[in-house]
Amino acid sequence: MSPAAHAPAPGRLAALDAFRGLTVAAMLLVNNPGSWGAIYPPLAHAPWHGWTPTDLIFPFFLFIVGITTTLSLDIRRARGDAPAALRAQVVRRAAVIFAAGLALAAFPFFTWTDLPGNPDPSFLDRVGWRLSHLRIPGVLQRIALAYLAGGLIALAADTRRVVTAIAALLLGYWALQTLVPVPGSGLPGRVLLDHPDALLSAWLDRTLLGTDHLWSGSKTWDPEGLLSTLPAVATQLLGVLAGRWIAQGERPLTERIAALFAVGALVAVAGTMWGWVFPINKGLWTSSYVLFTGGMAAMALATCLWLMDVQGWRRWAFPFLVYGTNPLLAFVGSGVMARLLGSLLTVPADGGGRQSLQGLLHAQLFASWLPPKPASLGYALAFVTAWFLLLWWAWRRGFVLKA
Repeated sequence: MSPAAHAPAPGRLAALDAFRGLTVAAMLLVNNPGSWGAIYPPLAHAPWHGWTPTDLIFPFFLFIVGITTTLSLDIRRARGDAPAALRAQVVRRAAVIFAAGLALAAFPFFTWTDLPGNPDPSFLDRVGWRLSHLRIPGVLQRIALAYLAGGLIALAADTRRVVTAIAALLLGYWALQTLVPVPGSGLPGRVLLDHPDALLSAWLDRTLLGTDHLWSGSKTWDPEGLLSTLPAVATQLLGVLAGRWIAQGERPLTERIAALFAVGALVAVAGTMWGWVFPINKGLWTSSYVLFTGGMAAMALATCLWLMDVQGWRRWAFPFLVYGTNPLLAFVGSGVMARLLGSLLTVPADGGGRQSLQGLLHAQLFASWLPPKPASLGYALAFVTAWFLLLWWAWRRGFVLKA
């Protein structure tokens, strides 16, 4: 089947779908290694301050959400939809995405491991424990909240006010995280930036959500926590600005692409410079991280537009168009599959006991003949390929999972 046989629907921006597909494919790659103990450094998050290519994936996706928010709202405005209907759409979609994130975090809705202090738990005990320890923040939850806030701002504000909102969010977050004394220690955050569990954002997460509902990797703070969602809204709003600029059809396309790339470069440099005093940090979603990753996203999108719409080089993008037209199915479906393979489906192990089906596949298909890191990468590439085939099947049948 040739790419031309399934061209993007009218009103869709093919380069944006390709950019989103690149982001989705990269997400599947870094989230599903054969072994978390054998990962090439670019495919892992930075340990704390700094960045790797992996740290670009989430903000790129939020940036894309901002662009699609602008384009979809413009289409509905042109159709004559009332402002109240547009606001209702934003609220409804945000609620659906947030609920999908909670459901994915809860899946399979019971705990399958031993329960502390309960040697013989019933099924209801397992369900109750799972719900009482459900992580409330998460990737889809952050996307939902950023989309909700950013979408409502985009509906009500012109471009100058959107820029003002971005500045207020980034400066306000910087002030809260660095200048405000943290309850309990009385120290300002600027002297605690190397200690994630000692910052104001961590204190708020523990106080408002409780340690049982935070990221299991820490239990004392959450990388998708409440306070750090504020600058994530700014990431989404940067995408809103990019979407408004791209949609200016009266300007030549080459002018729009050149300006998008140039402004993106300047914003990325500004983020790098701010990082000298407020480090680029994905876990904290620092203001410098917002500017740096937003600028990088603008340059990446401008490159896709130049390749596809100026040079006419489109065939390379076909696999990414498949990924990019069904991102919610890819995220939720791959998350369910990863939990099934990595935790729920087990097989007998050679030395006794049981091992996960994912562990068996990795060991037999890749680790049996490759060194640890190539074997781990081989499994991840196989996972990405399997999801390409699944998404291609859905794409050929016109099935898209929408919020």
